[in-house]
Amino acid sequence: MSEIFNLPWISRFLSVTDSNDSTLIGLSGIVIDETKRTISLSTNGKSRILAKNVIKFTIDNIENEMDGKLFSQRSEERINRKYRRN
Repeated sequence: MSEIFNLPWISRFLSVTDSNDSTLIGLSGIVIDETKRTISLSTNGKSRILAKNVIKFTIDNIENEMDGKLFSQRSEERINRKYRRN
């Protein structure tokens, strides 16, 4: 399951499971872009930009919930990084 941390997330299905902003909880869509601090989603034909540091999410309906605060780097840097398991 931890392999998803090191894979590119573009074109994958992302679902927000928890957030400081209650309007983002339950938001889901296809990742269309990722920067150091944001993830862009395509939902219902609209583009939404989400700050990584305020969301917890799952990718491709995998049960592992990921905290966006841990991924505050560009995708190129994240791919080669090693993450500790809890």
